[in-house]
Amino acid sequence: MKASQRTVHLRLTEPLRISRSTMAARDAVWLSVEHDGVSGHGETVTSVYYGLDAAALRRLLAAVGTDLVRYRDPESALEALRAGELAGTDTPPAVTAALDAALLDLVGKRAGTPVHRLLGASEPPVAATARTIGITSPSHAAAQARRLTARGFEVLKVKAGTPDPEDDVERVRAIRDAAPGVRLLLDPNGAWTVAQAVALLPRFAELGVEAVEQPLAPGSPDALGALAERSPVPVIADEDAVDLADVRRLAGRVQGVNVKLAKCGGVHAALRIAEAIEGSGTVLMLGCLTASSLGLAPAVHLADRARWADLDGHLLLAHDPWSGIGGADGFVRANASPGLGVRPREVSRADVA
Repeated sequence: MKASQRTVHLRLTEPLRISRSTMAARDAVWLSVEHDGVSGHGETVTSVYYGLDAAALRRLLAAVGTDLVRYRDPESALEALRAGELAGTDTPPAVTAALDAALLDLVGKRAGTPVHRLLGASEPPVAATARTIGITSPSHAAAQARRLTARGFEVLKVKAGTPDPEDDVERVRAIRDAAPGVRLLLDPNGAWTVAQAVALLPRFAELGVEAVEQPLAPGSPDALGALAERSPVPVIADEDAVDLADVRRLAGRVQGVNVKLAKCGGVHAALRIAEAIEGSGTVLMLGCLTASSLGLAPAVHLADRARWADLDGHLLLAHDPWSGIGGADGFVRANASPGLGVRPREVSRADVA
């Protein structure tokens, strides 16, 4: 086997503001693994929050690519990855997830089988995905809500956490008035204090918010669990639920955990988390970073296992350099093609780093 990589620049259609930052673009690094003339692909993206820039990702992917030569075929490499023998504990989860995706894509193509069947599902998963509305004016948020629901979106996720919480209330109210039948999720990205959350959550419950992600700053899972016990809105842990150990501490204490493949380490790590919370009263949300369809595709093959799917990262891009998982009508779909089922589009030279 041999590995190669390519770095591209992903631009958003419009800047996305959340409580801690505003993002207009990010770099993606694609990992390709080739064996006997067949290639599998995975993607990882830069993240200020996780301290990963493009140079670090290229270096780390080169290291795991070098390790692949120890294995006779992608099937044995995938088994070694699951066992923790390929990509050590010091490898960031985002890099492990990209390797996991590339090997799954390659193994599926060699077997003529889509990834969801490799994972035990007989039919291609289909899920209504949330579509994110960033921190913006109430009028702009309302216009976005009308446009998105007209296209078929049934779930909207509203970013919150402005310095004046009344701005968040007004934004959600404007969206609710513009799209009275839509399901609403709320995400302050850890911006509230306990006192603010206790005061605000009943008001958002009155506006029909279905669940709130990470209302409190990460680092105090006990406080998050205590809030979830008395919250009128189901609480989903995100930044406090990075890996399996985190999730085990929170299982049964919060109503949901947001599993992102880039933060937990890939498809197989996500499946271990799903197994760990089964029967606990805590359910699964599948989330994502802003990335291309290649980066989103592995999670789409798991979408039938989640209570909530927040898999819209590719929909925020001005140009998605891959296709194959849909989403423009509010539903992401795996397909029956072998592997991940995604196809490359032409990438502008200006977007190649």
